[in-house]
Amino acid sequence: MKNVLLILSVSLINLTVLAQQGIKGKVVDDQSLPIPATVVTVYTLNKEKFVKADITEDNGTFNILNIKNGTYIIEITSLGFKTYLSESFKIENNIKDFNSIVMSTDTETLDEVVIEAEKPMVQVLADKTVFNVQNTISATGDSGFELLRKAPGVLIDNNDSIIVEGKAGVLVYIDDKPSVLRGEDLVNYLKTIQATDIDAIEIITQPSSKYDAEGNAGIINIKFKRDKSLGTNGSISSGITYGDFGRYNTSVSFNNRNKKTSIYGSFSNSFGDSFGFINLYRTQNNTIFDAKTESVYGNNSNNARIGFDYYVNKKSTFGVIVTGNFSNNDNVSNSRTPITPQDSQTPTEVLVAGSFTDIKSSNLYSNFNYRFKTEKDLSINIDVDFGKYGNDRTNLQPNQYFNGDETQLISETINYMITPIDINIFTTKVDFETSLLKGKIGVGVKYSKINTNNQFDFYNRINGQDILNEDRTNDFNYDERINAAYFNYNKSFEKLNVQLGMRIEQTLSDGILTSEQNTENDRVKRNYTNWFPSGGITYQINQKNSLALTYSKRIARPNYRSLNPFEYNIDELSFSKGNPFLQPQYTDNLKLSHTFNYRLNTSISYSFVKDFSAQVTEAVGEDKNFLTSRNVANQKVINLGISYPTKFNDWWSIYFSANAYKSIYEATNPDFISTEQNTLSVYAQNTFTLPKGFKAEVSGWYSSPSVWGGTYQTKSLGSLNLAIQKKFLDDKLTARLAFNDVLFTSPWRGDTQFGDLVILGNGGGDSRQIRFNLSYNFGRDDVKKARDRNTGLEDEKNRI
Repeated sequence: MKNVLLILSVSLINLTVLAQQGIKGKVVDDQSLPIPATVVTVYTLNKEKFVKADITEDNGTFNILNIKNGTYIIEITSLGFKTYLSESFKIENNIKDFNSIVMSTDTETLDEVVIEAEKPMVQVLADKTVFNVQNTISATGDSGFELLRKAPGVLIDNNDSIIVEGKAGVLVYIDDKPSVLRGEDLVNYLKTIQATDIDAIEIITQPSSKYDAEGNAGIINIKFKRDKSLGTNGSISSGITYGDFGRYNTSVSFNNRNKKTSIYGSFSNSFGDSFGFINLYRTQNNTIFDAKTESVYGNNSNNARIGFDYYVNKKSTFGVIVTGNFSNNDNVSNSRTPITPQDSQTPTEVLVAGSFTDIKSSNLYSNFNYRFKTEKDLSINIDVDFGKYGNDRTNLQPNQYFNGDETQLISETINYMITPIDINIFTTKVDFETSLLKGKIGVGVKYSKINTNNQFDFYNRINGQDILNEDRTNDFNYDERINAAYFNYNKSFEKLNVQLGMRIEQTLSDGILTSEQNTENDRVKRNYTNWFPSGGITYQINQKNSLALTYSKRIARPNYRSLNPFEYNIDELSFSKGNPFLQPQYTDNLKLSHTFNYRLNTSISYSFVKDFSAQVTEAVGEDKNFLTSRNVANQKVINLGISYPTKFNDWWSIYFSANAYKSIYEATNPDFISTEQNTLSVYAQNTFTLPKGFKAEVSGWYSSPSVWGGTYQTKSLGSLNLAIQKKFLDDKLTARLAFNDVLFTSPWRGDTQFGDLVILGNGGGDSRQIRFNLSYNFGRDDVKKARDRNTGLEDEKNRI
């Protein structure tokens, strides 16, 4: 036993000593400006053997540890600069500090530099998958929400819920900051964003404790374009989309940066109509309600964003970002519902209903930030955010009952609803990170406060007069505060990296319903505290193979609309209402993954969701039904995932990802039917580089039968997309032509049952489209810009 302890002690000492020796320094140009994304390679003497490599950070620094005692040299390469080769140096239980290394401009080749480096379409990194939007030709004309359908491993169900690795409940981030919008409000906002404004989408299925614990399936981070180049540059684009109707979009972005300041911004708009349909065949109380609805959606949205950074010195930066979104949308729907006894072929009544909705919304957010970072791995980030979201909505809904052959009007009711929503947000957070105990520790605190006011004024229109129906009118005010703190520790050994974290969140919420009706559920007040552990171990087997085991615990809180117990009419026979007793969902995620050659990634994961909540349809009386959310089951998801970006040759590259998962729903509600479902989800994209500057793309996604929201068992669906691109004027002008959902296979079909109520449904929209887009890049595009690029060693850096 003593020998074992002695061996372990010696091994631990060796690992500790090894972690303290290596090299560090900073790479700058002849004006002492840092050069990011520069490749630093360590070789043995005379370049006989490759040892390690790193890529400089944004501030030009590099830090390569875990180098054994010996004699070495370093080589530094960067586009537009002469290769730097150091004198030989020795490592003897120390860290060799190169201080500042000045790179000389390669004047002989500078005039001939052609920047062809581009990020791969998909990057599979150790902690996330990055979908680089600008390298996807078929994204032309997409909204931010439509773009999510193209992101690998992401599905959108019939209720516009985002599903990742078989689980719903994703927390959406915008530029590394969580969006406070949820449900329908979030979807409406994402539909106003244009793909041309988005740089990348990050899919983080196992977030560390630094991130908010919200989101059962992890986090999707939407990152807007922002150029870090010195000088002035930008782009302008315009496009048209044609399905059943025409839609148009334009955008312009700019960036101006010098040594002390940076100002950047963008403006985009989109307008036009789109089409949608939904058919619901409902069986209730031995009666069939066969509702068919068609809708035309009118959209007119404008987005503006401006940011400013001031670089006080090499360590401190102040910044401010202001984002605004303003939209004016309308929706015209017409539905027809024959009502037929099950033992008859002839309807006894037919409900003909219309819906005329006008929605004006505005989002205005501001962020103030400060960053302090030294060359010795100490950093402090402070963020303060203010936001205001407003949504003014009116809805006119006439309902007419006719006899079975629609020759006689039996009765008519006309409803008019005014439903404004106001949301005010304030958040502040502080993050601190530094080296500790031969590793890196991060700690932070966050406070967020959200107030939402949801007003619902219901009118009966009688003889052209709108009369307030006080029994169906209410005001729901919801306050939520979340206090959070976390720590995260990361340490690397020779082949092993260990990360541990813990986050604590206290949630205080208070929802007050004001109405003329006396209800037992007029106030929903809660105060609960949860601990959220996370951790991971990464083991580098050899140069081409690595393993990672990660765990995280997460939460999905009900949004304010889900808690509001009052009713909201969909038509005369259907309505929705919230559930004040809805409980949060808790998820435990465990994932084992393997990466081969920095490209092929395979994984198996297991998730357990406690108190899974679903949108269920329940019967009311003889002919009505309502939609609500209930905690109905515990969910288990076993997922096998694979992703592989590769390049077959100089003209053909491919990305392929697939998730095969088994969803098991174990009922905790007697009206919910336990179910199991095996599902295969596939995404593939082929990119072809053709002669004379052309590039083509063939992509598509497919989902086998699945279960959406625990209730809808759907049939298979998918989409085939084609696109072609051509560049002109020294690659500054780009033309793209895309054909989406060529075979029109993305409309959904499915059925659901809750209690004795059964619904067979299908729906979709004008997803088969042709799109054309022109974009032009202006301003500087020289070697200064090349310094902020991704290199062929980017994946290796993430591995290191």
